[in-house]
Amino acid sequence: MGTSETQVALITGCSSGIGRALVGAFVEVGWDVVATARRPESIEDLADERVSCLALDVTEVASIQSAVAQAVAVRGGIHVLVNNAGYGLIGPVAELDSEDLRRQLETNVVGAVEMIRAVMPHMAARRRGCLVNIGSVSSLLATPFGGAYSASKAALHLLSDALRPEVAPFGISVMVVRAGAVATSFPDAAGRGLDRYRDPASLYRDHADGMVERAGMSRNMAMAADEFARKVVRSAISPNPPAVLKIGGGARLVPMLSRLPKKLLARILGRKFGLR
Repeated sequence: MGTSETQVALITGCSSGIGRALVGAFVEVGWDVVATARRPESIEDLADERVSCLALDVTEVASIQSAVAQAVAVRGGIHVLVNNAGYGLIGPVAELDSEDLRRQLETNVVGAVEMIRAVMPHMAARRRGCLVNIGSVSSLLATPFGGAYSASKAALHLLSDALRPEVAPFGISVMVVRAGAVATSFPDAAGRGLDRYRDPASLYRDHADGMVERAGMSRNMAMAADEFARKVVRSAISPNPPAVLKIGGGARLVPMLSRLPKKLLARILGRKFGLR
């Protein structure tokens, strides 16, 4: 993607963790950045001559269209889109609140596709660009109490696979980041609201501790967010971005576990999360 033109990355979900680290990593390599977040006050401190900060809710089409239009108007174009916004819903599949499940899919899947729809005309007009979807090793291995999150990331991975040949005629590449554990506040956010499963009415009232453990699982072997972001950026801006970038704690171990026979894997994971 080498050119004298100023290069611009639009990143969703920049209020904390990976999103914030990605902003810094793009600036380090000389790129301009459009940083976005649902709550714009959470990213005000990022704003400077290289970084524009905009409000963006990936579950609202009008918000997406407005942010993309502003990004193009202010920075002149979008050369890399990073679909980073997302969250992890924790809980047993049979007792998930339907609205929570919809929000999980709307944020992690539909929102990413809507972002791609919005930036595609701008990238296609320039005949170049890179779409980066922050996925997860959870797309390969669904653990107890993490089914909704795993399903959302699996959907994002498969949509990316279909998208890759579809956008190639326009000079656009697609890179999925199969992220392992990264040191962020994700475990704290994922662990909120789990006390509802301690209620006597829940079939899983004796297994709430296993849910807490699942929410905090990404703390194990976690890669520093800055290191993670630099590797993502280095790959995304390369002349030939990889189709899949496998980085983060457990990024290579989890795929090996996923190849175990399903019933054996279910017994192993059941024991780990207290489902005896």
